[in-house]
Amino acid sequence: MIEPRIVEEMQRIVDKYVTEPDLNELMKAFIQDKAAENAQWSNITRYTHYMLGGDSSHIDLAAAMTEIILLSFDIIDDLQDGDNKGKPWIVCSTAYTLNGILAFLFAFMTEISTLQESHGQAGSSLMAKLGVILSQSINGQQIDLNDSISSERDYLTMIEKKSGSLLRFACSMGYLLIPDLDQRTMDTMDQLANYIGMISQLDNDIRDVLRFDVKNDLLQKKRTLPILFLLMEKDDNFPYIQQYYKGQLTYDQFVIRKRECIQYIEDSGCIEYCRIIQSLHMDQVNHLFESLPGITSWKEQFKGITFGKLTRKVG
Repeated sequence: MIEPRIVEEMQRIVDKYVTEPDLNELMKAFIQDKAAENAQWSNITRYTHYMLGGDSSHIDLAAAMTEIILLSFDIIDDLQDGDNKGKPWIVCSTAYTLNGILAFLFAFMTEISTLQESHGQAGSSLMAKLGVILSQSINGQQIDLNDSISSERDYLTMIEKKSGSLLRFACSMGYLLIPDLDQRTMDTMDQLANYIGMISQLDNDIRDVLRFDVKNDLLQKKRTLPILFLLMEKDDNFPYIQQYYKGQLTYDQFVIRKRECIQYIEDSGCIEYCRIIQSLHMDQVNHLFESLPGITSWKEQFKGITFGKLTRKVG
């Protein structure tokens, strides 16, 4: 859950910029829904700041803005994928949801100026760097949507842009508030965040290929790494995945083979293949993390909410 003081800061930002009562209430409902999830974005921002020696009085504002931006990206992702039907941003008018997203984004852009003014030279680079990072994530999302992924390399490029960039954004919101932080530390932090984001996305894709509900990537004809593996298999005993992707089977015809499909996936070796790719990236994460300077207690807390559990799973 998002900490109450961060939720209050997010609500304060909404009150500051959104005066129309219905939109104000709706955006706060979006915040409350996200606050109930196991979201760690604000903690990633705060722990990055503290472990690299930061002590800014504006860190709660930065953490709240991290949550606001990534809530906006979550909402956009749900609108594009057409899932999570019970979410308040899906249930309400799409026009209202779009206004909410715009209000979140413009509030973020304006509040960044507060951080710029209070952190001098360090703050002056905030919007430029953050804009580049978020643009990369949008490009990654577009690759995910336009069905252009055909190889492992395409997929890894996509998740580095889409997921690695979001982790890098959350970390940057923390370390860009530290005056005179050296470039080498920032570069190491960026690389570390990229790899953690990619490993986490791989973990999500492994999980999603084994579930058979509206969130299943196979049903949506996505091309994640485990699915690319399956599409390369020429198995006459279970040709249905390739037939479904080629349009030779309808959705209903494919779904009735759910049990058989899950068993085929578990036996195919695609999960083991993805775990190997994860472990290669985890080696990079461990190397970068060990080389990163910082306060040990905060480093351990950062590890615990980002890649600690994944280390045990991949290992």
